[in-house]
Amino acid sequence: MRRSRPASPAGDRHWRGSARLALGCALTFCAMTLLVDWDAGSLTPARALLWIALSVAVCVVLLPQRVSAGPGWLAVRTPWRRLVVHTDALAAVRQYGGISSHLVLRDVHGHRIQLDPRVLAANPLLWHELDTGVRRSLERGTLRHGADVLARLGRQIDAEARAVLRASGLS
Repeated sequence: MRRSRPASPAGDRHWRGSARLALGCALTFCAMTLLVDWDAGSLTPARALLWIALSVAVCVVLLPQRVSAGPGWLAVRTPWRRLVVHTDALAAVRQYGGISSHLVLRDVHGHRIQLDPRVLAANPLLWHELDTGVRRSLERGTLRHGADVLARLGRQIDAEARAVLRASGLS
């Protein structure tokens, strides 16, 4: 009899494209600055190293967070660290608006992550894993603040999915 492997974690399916864009912008910045400096006749090894270091900084700033989820957890990987929150033991959820809206999830163990809610809207598997964990948190009584935030976000995601289905003629 064969054992079935655990399902691989759900991930952001648009991350690779965004990472390629960040790398392309950084490489373009590096090439342009080196070319302009070389054309001006002022390119030295120290200045080339400076332009390369600045290009690496541009890449790090533009590189998006990598979001993944599995049964009972949601992780956000930045260039420096990996943050994990237990979705089946959430304590609070907050959404902050403004120019760049972000969602803050905190679990009972004190772990905290921030992520863009558009990542959840664009990746149904990530949303499903989070929603399943939130339901468990509500059943266990650990989620005391923010259930309304996630319900509102769920309605928005469902409305967008229905609009896509209607536009494609499937609904």
